[in-house]
Amino acid sequence: MISTLLVVQIALTIAIVIAILLQKSSSMGLGAYSGSNESMFGAKGPAGFLSKATFTLALLFILNTLTMGYLYNKEKTHSVADTIDASSSVPAIKKVETATATPTITKEDNTSK
Repeated sequence: MISTLLVVQIALTIAIVIAILLQKSSSMGLGAYSGSNESMFGAKGPAGFLSKATFTLALLFILNTLTMGYLYNKEKTHSVADTIDASSSVPAIKKVETATATPTITKEDNTSK
């Protein structure tokens, strides 16, 4: 079921990208090529149709994403962290004692000159 929803998600993504690129913008984008379709979509051209189609596709995309998340979490009941064995994977921490070494000067070192 999740694999089917994943294919639908990819198809919705491609459809949203195409619908957004076909809309008229300040830089025209790919909307410049859809000028001949004005009579097919009505007097205002494809602007109203494409905005409604983009909204519908975005709504379907969000619903599909939520459904996939719900089904995935319902299917996966355990975590990868549950399989970790705490006694064998964590190394023992050894306490290291550090000795403080202070140099001492003896009389023999001073008189050797």
